[in-house]
Amino acid sequence: MIERQVKELLELLKTVVWKSCSLQWFFEYILIGKERKKKMKGATFDLDGTLLDSMPIWEKAGELFLAGIGKKAEPNLSAMLFSMSMKEGAVFLKERYNLTMEVDDIIAGVNHTIEEQYRRQILLKDGAASFLKKMQQAGIKMVVATACDRCVLEEALVRLQIMHYFETIFTCTEVGASKKSPHIYLKAAEYLDVLPKDIWVFEDALYAIETAKKAGFKTVGVFDPSNKKDKEKILHISDLYIESFFEVLTLPAIIKTKNG
Repeated sequence: MIERQVKELLELLKTVVWKSCSLQWFFEYILIGKERKKKMKGATFDLDGTLLDSMPIWEKAGELFLAGIGKKAEPNLSAMLFSMSMKEGAVFLKERYNLTMEVDDIIAGVNHTIEEQYRRQILLKDGAASFLKKMQQAGIKMVVATACDRCVLEEALVRLQIMHYFETIFTCTEVGASKKSPHIYLKAAEYLDVLPKDIWVFEDALYAIETAKKAGFKTVGVFDPSNKKDKEKILHISDLYIESFFEVLTLPAIIKTKNG
């Protein structure tokens, strides 16, 4: 038993070291294009848990919405809603709690529960703004791909002064599918006019990384406490893994741009 555990630990350490070393390769060869054919041509960014430190709010959103209409949420509700789009979550709540409200009204109610925090309180994760700036300087086209609704997120991106880094925004609600389907990533690739193999998908959630990977995209796993239980799996499946955007900002290669 102990021998097996030690072997598993060594394998995990090897993966962590390889992913960390790959960060230098990522910026020297992919981002700044030391080998032109390998240079990254596009990137998609998830918001909640990846760029925004907002997962604690989402973990309580369903519970707070139900409490507001006189319903008591079950203890593991947030886990049930975790991988759903807004529409899927609203349908689930309607059926699970026998709500008489229409699905669109449930979506509006959940958004209303959290929108004030997006408007005034939610912050970027450490190093995110500087990282996006460096990506833009390197000539990488970027889009947002998020399960959050546009009416909630846009004010936050403007307030946090990162809206201008993105070509456009794709939401699961607008494309009609959650990230259990690759539809949102394929829509982004189509918009960017870039093949999936040349696009890097930045995500914190295991299921989303798995979806993008299966669809042929390169993936960067971003640590968030809400996905701590999946960290080992994310380390193994993602092409690269970062605990913080500060990790990559400290690399010498990042100071170079497409003109440098």
